Amino acid sequence: MELPSNYLEEMKELLGDQYEAYLASFEQKTRQGLRVNTAKIAPETFRQKADISLECVPWCENGFAFDEKQTVTKHPYYYAGLYYVQEPSAMIPASHLPVEPGDFVLDLCAAPGGKATELGAKLKGKGMLLANDISNSRAKGLLKNLELFGISNLFVSSEESDKLKKAYPAYFDKILIDAPCSGEGMFRRDKAMVKDWLQKGPDYYVPIQRKLLLDAADMLKKGGMLLYSTCTFSVKENEENIAYLLQERPDMELLMPEWDEYFSHGKKEGFENCIRIFPHLAPGEGHFAALLGKRTDGEEQSEKCLKKPAKSKKTPVSDLKDCPEFAVFMQQITKPLSGKTEVQKERIYLLPEGTKIERGIRYLRTGLYLGDQKKKRFEPSQALAMCLKAEDFKKSVSFKGDDERVIRYLKGETLDLSDTEAENEKGWVLVCVDGYGLGWGKAAGGILKNKYYAGWRMQS
Repeated sequence: MELPSNYLEEMKELLGDQYEAYLASFEQKTRQGLRVNTAKIAPETFRQKADISLECVPWCENGFAFDEKQTVTKHPYYYAGLYYVQEPSAMIPASHLPVEPGDFVLDLCAAPGGKATELGAKLKGKGMLLANDISNSRAKGLLKNLELFGISNLFVSSEESDKLKKAYPAYFDKILIDAPCSGEGMFRRDKAMVKDWLQKGPDYYVPIQRKLLLDAADMLKKGGMLLYSTCTFSVKENEENIAYLLQERPDMELLMPEWDEYFSHGKKEGFENCIRIFPHLAPGEGHFAALLGKRTDGEEQSEKCLKKPAKSKKTPVSDLKDCPEFAVFMQQITKPLSGKTEVQKERIYLLPEGTKIERGIRYLRTGLYLGDQKKKRFEPSQALAMCLKAEDFKKSVSFKGDDERVIRYLKGETLDLSDTEAENEKGWVLVCVDGYGLGWGKAAGGILKNKYYAGWRMQS
């Protein structure tokens, strides 16, 4: 691969005697990875159930590498939202931001959802995740991935950071910025990134990154944490941006989490707490990360995780008196759901506790989309199905992973229920694979009419 000469000079200065080893890494194969959705299944249980050959990713306890010959995106468990396909180094940011259930979390540059799905899983249905991406088209893909993962306590927006700052000042406990960058760490994986770098190098991205950092700092609560990451090696885009943030926001400080032994520490004096990952030293592509905190009352933080604000009282899902069919349907869900229901035209949403819809923000989703109320009927959403397991709904049918009817269902076909536990059921049925929700069907006379969302169907 022909690399730009000025880039090579910078890497030679950055790496010193490791420079030749870095160049040699371009002759090695890149790695494919997947990250298990811990909101639905434990990593060890997944390894036992899935017929996929996996190798642990050392810096992510629910991350695994796999042979690229395996078509993991055609596996039924992928459609059940049990994992996300992600390059191993890209697992670093979300796995090292210490999100806890009940946090209010912002993923500022979230599409296509690799980090956001992990942040949402770590919340375990408590608190709130706002996943934002400035590109509306990319934000639509982000929404799909979050719903596939069964993340219920979510808002998805497509907005400029300064507009979000006005709507959410000092609002979030944790913020992730996986910033747009020159992509030097991806040169080995994607040759097209070299061409992009020549057109838009580090100098193009630095102003964008600095604006994101300042706006994010203003949206962070006192005592909150912000993780900044890029997939580039440039000191300009990394340590110098952190220095700029600390200068402009004196209440921010650089923290020192327990970084993995595979990581190389910062290359600028005073910024050793930042880390990089190099492909010649670790099983992944290039990445940078820095964890920062906002001081409380002008004093430095003494602990990684600070005291949480008081949690609001839980309120049950309302029955919506003008839609009795909704109430009847919700009685079949045995999994506890709490929050405030809101009707937008025909659609019914469940907003996370303690949240509200802010004016002027371009939202793609506000809360869990439960379904549509229509004339004397309620139709549940695909998003709701993805939040449920077989035991969470009174009428369900669960096929084994190797049952050919799973693939037929995912392709939108009608199914015969004559030899299943749902043979005599009538009405809405939750369709599952090995107990994990895939979507809805409507049963009558031993036949299941397929209601799997058309836009998600498996292609032949």
